[in-house]
Amino acid sequence: MSNLRILYVASEINPFLKTSEVADFVRRLPQAMQERGMEIRILVPRFGLINERKNRLHEVVRLSGINISVGDEEKPLIIKVASIPNAKLQVYFIDNEDYFHRKSVFFDKEDNFYEDNDERAIFFCKGVLETVKKLGWSPDIIHCNDWMTSLIPLYVKSTYKNDPIFKDSKTVFTIYNNKFTHKFGEDLLEKVKMIDIDDSMLGPLKTGDYEGFVKMGLEYADAVINANEESSESFDKLMDDMNDKRVDISEKDENFEESYFNLYNDLVG
Repeated sequence: MSNLRILYVASEINPFLKTSEVADFVRRLPQAMQERGMEIRILVPRFGLINERKNRLHEVVRLSGINISVGDEEKPLIIKVASIPNAKLQVYFIDNEDYFHRKSVFFDKEDNFYEDNDERAIFFCKGVLETVKKLGWSPDIIHCNDWMTSLIPLYVKSTYKNDPIFKDSKTVFTIYNNKFTHKFGEDLLEKVKMIDIDDSMLGPLKTGDYEGFVKMGLEYADAVINANEESSESFDKLMDDMNDKRVDISEKDENFEESYFNLYNDLVG
């Protein structure tokens, strides 16, 4: 049995919200690792589609109240928590009225991609790390899932690299086929920046698009996984230069959970 501490970060998790396969993956794997003796924390955004009363979310006052900077603005961070039914797992929700109280996830009713999805992702990634700091809980592994979490490996390797909570943390980044075609504005890099981050570290993001975010996760994570069962040319290109840290694990593999268990232990050493 392993007593590693594993932080799972994703845009969604069953049963609270499901728009893609990410939700199922982040529901199944943490429980499997917990059953193998690992200590688990899960953080997701509190999108407006999540019914707080039905899912029994409540605010964690001792964790709330931090202001998170996104560009020139500071936004208050609210943390909520709920338990997964029939599992001994709690989920922490990153919340902010401006970013997450819409009744949809990334697209509006007319199927337009929200112009501030970049800010929502930045706020989420920074909010996750600040919440973990406030918990005083030092993760051995931070497993980031999908493009919305892709800045966390960068922040862990730069701004937070000397923080006692994160100095020994290893990051895993899993990409999914949740593409978008939107291009963000030229101010994206300035909004992403934190202490110890300059333009040279943000090269992949200069395209301002989906692939830019994914490339950031691939660049700074310690291990990368392609969760797409159907490979595409663009994904193959993204993964070509990742042979030194690419890990091939299929969710359809009968040893799927054991493979992750071994990966986490190997990364920690």
